[in-house]
Formats: sequence, structure tokens, C-alpha cells
Amino acid sequence: MRIFSGIQPSGEIHLGNYLAVIKPWLDLQTKNDCIFCVVDWHAITVPYEPKNLQRKIKEVATIYLTAGINPEKSIVFTQSVVKEHTELAWLLNTITPIGDLQRMTQFKEKSAKQIKNVCAGLLNYPILMAADILLYQTEIVPVGQDQKQHVELAREIARRFNAKFGETFTLPQAQIIKIGAKIMSLTEPNKKMSKSDKPETRIGLFDTPEQIKKKIGSSTTDSGKEIKYNPAEKPGVSNLLTIYSLLSDKTIKDLENEFAGQNYQAFKQKLSELLIEKLTPFRDKKSELENNPAIIDKILAHGASQAEKIAQQTMKKVRVAMGLL
Repeated sequence: MRIFSGIQPSGEIHLGNYLAVIKPWLDLQTKNDCIFCVVDWHAITVPYEPKNLQRKIKEVATIYLTAGINPEKSIVFTQSVVKEHTELAWLLNTITPIGDLQRMTQFKEKSAKQIKNVCAGLLNYPILMAADILLYQTEIVPVGQDQKQHVELAREIARRFNAKFGETFTLPQAQIIKIGAKIMSLTEPNKKMSKSDKPETRIGLFDTPEQIKKKIGSSTTDSGKEIKYNPAEKPGVSNLLTIYSLLSDKTIKDLENEFAGQNYQAFKQKLSELLIEKLTPFRDKKSELENNPAIIDKILAHGASQAEKIAQQTMKKVRVAMGLL
């Protein structure tokens, strides 16, 4: 099946991004036709530093490779290099009601945070995402829970286009993992872990062992002493158990049994050790690729060439269907 997904090169890519989005990609790439994009067009819909953008793009690509994305099996590239993304986005603008965009939860949340800088790009973000997906005739889009609504809109846009201009696009479906689809903040466990919050609320993939120990040690737990999964009554411990489970490949029930009778301090210490073990390769790989930047450049250039061929085929169909060719 054709798979498409991507991450923005903005803020600090954290553990929540990895567990909810990138880690599930690894199984998908073994049996599917996968395309993984660094979505830099999306990153500029909010305030950003132009001088840092290329560094952040390389950083995201580094995370993909370190996590286990194989550029010999999957296409890895930067969104803005393939011009067909924005071409298709404009054409999809012409058939998308503005009311659909104004109802998007993410638009409401982000526009509330940046009242003085609500650009048209932020409103049209879902159309560009739809173009990303439809351009490659995507069947499955593995995303976090917060992006499900956008994939549903992409599906509706494809259906509307096909009805108006003839069968052109594959109708995509979102794939969301059941456990870990939303990793919560370390300090506010009723709130999703976010790039835009303070550093102590999240584990960065390049955090040092000292930073990891400090963040986990000061993370919010709950009243009582029992290490039990109960998001409604014990959101802090439940969030840490979810992280532990996904990193160790142990079930939450097994972890509850393993730590039965132990206190939060002992549990946090073991979780810190596990995180340090799992994240050390990310720091090492980052250092290696920073010393050999040509490796990333070559992989992204090759991926863009592959993506462009597929994108051009789709755009030829779109242009013919719309009477533009």
C-alpha cells in the first residue's frame, strides 16, 4: 500500500512525536510503498527563524534515519523541493469551502495563540496537507490523533474532486495507533506533550542523560503510591507507563506487575535509564551526520527525485481532469 506521512522542522522534535508518529513507520516500511517527508512549507505558517530552517530540516531527516527509516526502502525528501505540492494545493483551494477550514480544531487553537499573526497560510494549512497526501495517491496516512481531522478533510476533498472532475485521487485513510497516539506533558499530564511548551514538559530526542534524569525525576505523578494505569485518576503515572511500555515493548499490565510494591522514585529511575539507553543513538547519529552533512544532502536529493516523478504523474492527471492541459 502507498503510505505518506511527515513532520514539521519546527521546535524541538520530542518523544511524543517519535512514539506517536515515527516509531510506527518502521513496521510500515517493511511491506509498503512509503514516502516520508520533511514538511517545511507547513512550518512557515507560524513565526519562525529563517536562519534556522535548513538546520531544522536536516535535524528532522537525521531523526528519520536514526529511528530506522531506510532510504533504500522508503522515499525521504523535503516538501518544498517538489513544487507540485504547492501547485496542487492552489487547485484544491478552488473546490474547498472556507467553512471547512474554519472548523478545523488546530486552526482554532493556533490562531488563538497568535492573535496578531493569523495568516492565510494557517487557515489553508489543511489544504496543503491534503495536497501532500493526494499528490502521491496515498492510501494510508499514519498520524497522531491531532491530525486525524486533517486527513478526514483530505479524504473529503478527494471525494469532492473525483465527483466534479472524474476519478483522479485515491481516498486516503488515517491510521492512528491505539496506545501512545497522544503522549502527554511531563508536568501537565492532562495536556499533550508539545514543541511549543517549556523544555521541562517534554523529552527531546537529543536530550543528554542529565536532562532526562532531571525531567523524569521532576515529572508530575499522582496522589498515592501505587503504580497503576488509570488515566482518569492517575494521569501522571499513566503517561509514564505508556512511555515505558512503548519503549520497552512490554505491556502496561506487565509493567504494573513488575513495579508492584515499588515507589514512584524507583519507577522513575528505571524509566530514566531506559530513555537514556534508547535515545543515546539519536545523539550519536546527530553528531555523525553533522560531521558528514553530504550524507543527508544526498539522501534528500535522491528522495526528491523519486517523489517528483510520482508527483508529476498525478499533476498530469489533475490538469487534464480540470481542463488545464
